[in-house]
Amino acid sequence: MAMRSFYNEIRALKVKDLPSHLKPMFTRDYLKQSVSRGLDNYHRKYIITSSPEPIFHLCFGGMIFSYLVALPEERRHLAHAAHAKEHGGH
Repeated sequence: MAMRSFYNEIRALKVKDLPSHLKPMFTRDYLKQSVSRGLDNYHRKYIITSSPEPIFHLCFGGMIFSYLVALPEERRHLAHAAHAKEHGGH
């Protein structure tokens, strides 16, 4: 929904007007307000209603985070195995 409204906002702009429209959205205060608004909406939607979904968000978020942290090591391992296979190793 937010992406649709953002798209509708910028769709009517000319390309040369786009940077001046987007520049205020990347200020520190605007980003802080956006994060605060998002956290407030999350709190209102899930925490106040005693929904079990935040537990799922934590579980899946932790799983994705651990995968991303382990990914570079796994890629090095696979590259080493491929290199060993190329050069006649086991």
